[in-house]
Amino acid sequence: MSDVDTSGGVEFGGGRAEAREKAPLVRAVFTRVAPRYDLMNDLMSGGIHRWWKAEMVAWLKPRRGQRLIDAAGGTGDIALRVLPRLAPPAVETGGGVMVCDASERMLAVGRSRALDRGFLAGIEWVCADAEMLPAADRSVDLYTIAFGLRNVTRIDTALAEARRVLRPGGHFLCLEFTPAVTPLLQPIYDLYSFGVVPLLGQFVAGDREAYTYLVESIRRFPQQSELSRMIAAAGLERVRFRNLTGGIAALHSAWRL
Repeated sequence: MSDVDTSGGVEFGGGRAEAREKAPLVRAVFTRVAPRYDLMNDLMSGGIHRWWKAEMVAWLKPRRGQRLIDAAGGTGDIALRVLPRLAPPAVETGGGVMVCDASERMLAVGRSRALDRGFLAGIEWVCADAEMLPAADRSVDLYTIAFGLRNVTRIDTALAEARRVLRPGGHFLCLEFTPAVTPLLQPIYDLYSFGVVPLLGQFVAGDREAYTYLVESIRRFPQQSELSRMIAAAGLERVRFRNLTGGIAALHSAWRL
């Protein structure tokens, strides 16, 4: 379920906020942590997030000439993995990537990374919310969202947007943390999440509050079967999911048919 209740309030951090306040609050979190965001991902996951993202791209199977929209794309981790498979160069084949994120600062970090790695064409960096994508109906072949769906105000709205922009035959993939892991891992995972991660946020990113929010947002996110139902309710079909690393994260795949 979405974290919006019938009164219009949403869970945020340890309390509640007006629904209209969540987007700017989330944007502020990512704006603050943007310079250390990629380093924190490596430290928090021990680098495992790189394997998760590689698995996401392998399931996506991007091909030359296709167009991808990467919602909540942040610093472009997924986009920069996909772009070489759509090229060379993507812009000449009609393909390419649009990275959308609500934080200008996250996009600025991603744009700098892309330039440092020699990606000069075939990629756009657009400040936009996953609930209102700047793309025409049925205009992209591939849609990805990695560790971003739990941060939107209305999950159902973001999923409807994913279906809207996908062409018939288009592929949807979501990579996200899950609220429940393998029972044997749960006590260790809880201790690490609520004890170690906020401390890392404090000492590495200088922002304990931001990483406390990120941990708590995972606990409120729908479990895999519930998210599958929400994806299907948005009109996407052939919904499947695959757990990663004992269910710490999961990939959800679906198609617009």
